[in-house]
Amino acid sequence: APIGSAAARMHRRPPGSPSHPGGYRELSGREVEVLRLVAEGQSNKAIGVSMGLSALTVKSHLARIARKLGTGDRAGMVAVALRTGIIH
Repeated sequence: APIGSAAARMHRRPPGSPSHPGGYRELSGREVEVLRLVAEGQSNKAIGVSMGLSALTVKSHLARIARKLGTGDRAGMVAVALRTGIIH
């Protein structure tokens, strides 16, 4: 399904719902923080510096976030996160 459709389906269910698709409820606090910084336009290197992580660790976090949200890129992750209330 296109990202917009998945986000619409996710938005109709309450956060943390057991049947919530895409693993939204499974995002760790650190993953949410990485996602917030991505939404602010920060690079992996800048995110790593601000969080005390290597750029490679940030990249790994982003890969897990993308898999959990069912998105393929940074813009898609941010769009789903904003639509579903993961970040504001």
